Amino acid sequence: MQVGSLVPEEVFATLSQYAHAADNAAVWPSASWNVLRQAGVLRWCIPTAYSGAGLEGIDLLSGNERLAGACLTTCFILSQRDAACRRLRDGDNEELRRQLLPPLAKGESFSTVGLSQLTTSRQHVKPTFVAREAGSSFILNGTIPWVTGAARAEHVIIGAVLEDGRQILAVLPMNLKGVTIGPPLELMALLGSVTSEIVCDEVVLDRKWLLSGPAERVMALGRSGTGGLETSCLALGLAGAAIDYLRAEAEIRSELRGTAERLEHMRNHLRQDLYKLAETGCTAEAAAALRARANTLVLRATQAALTASKGTGFLKPHPAQRWARQALFFLVWSCPRPAADATLAYLAPVEALDCSS
Repeated sequence: MQVGSLVPEEVFATLSQYAHAADNAAVWPSASWNVLRQAGVLRWCIPTAYSGAGLEGIDLLSGNERLAGACLTTCFILSQRDAACRRLRDGDNEELRRQLLPPLAKGESFSTVGLSQLTTSRQHVKPTFVAREAGSSFILNGTIPWVTGAARAEHVIIGAVLEDGRQILAVLPMNLKGVTIGPPLELMALLGSVTSEIVCDEVVLDRKWLLSGPAERVMALGRSGTGGLETSCLALGLAGAAIDYLRAEAEIRSELRGTAERLEHMRNHLRQDLYKLAETGCTAEAAAALRARANTLVLRATQAALTASKGTGFLKPHPAQRWARQALFFLVWSCPRPAADATLAYLAPVEALDCSS
């Protein structure tokens, strides 16, 4: 299915018009989100049995690539909402699927994820978010450090560690007593994602909200779908915006032609490999290797666009400065150790030690 058959081209143009405002202030991008809702984008990843469109694999990746190129801030918010939808889809609680997925598909509610404490954030210290069993409930305490759109969410998919080291995934209703949302974090880009910390103080969560667990490595349960490739897809989309800018500039500035062509070649190969993994299956190692390449491409493309735009591109609201800032987000967003190591190798290559050349 082609992206053009998913949404009209004017949707991407409108998102591009709103992209500076969405990135520039810690204010929920209502106009951009409404564009997604009206275009049916919020239905994409949700199964048809729950009022969704049931898109998967290449179709979903293709659409998200275009959205990220138009407005990374809005697409990042969508990615966190879609992650919540996938956890609902893959969890063990059919009642929660029937209750929560149809309103999410219709844009009548918003959910997000607070799972970084189980994956990449604060992994070298004691668990920051814990739960203890108390009869038919869990008692939640601690901090969920990175929650995109926290203040807008009716529900957040959370992960917590029990005293014996097992983990749970659950739905946290944001109106429960003891739940506090912090102010938006002062990010260097994507401010409109209004990413905040959530603090729970003796929050009583009924077992009816449990999705998976208690189990070891509860995040590994269920099927990942395109989730493991989505971050690379968004990096590809942002890189594409910068590459398209360079290609347009090369039409009138011939000295940019070679740069634009080389980056376009890298983009096409990365996209082909992304789609191949989506079709044939993706191991953690393959996803990390692809992520490293996506990081490299988005850094190169956005910095090339900034270089080509000269001083003008360093001014707000020129898109080149926004793309360059946003590209740095991929260095810290859900970046597994193998991908981080490969990115560091690109930034500080071993051959740089040879000072004879």
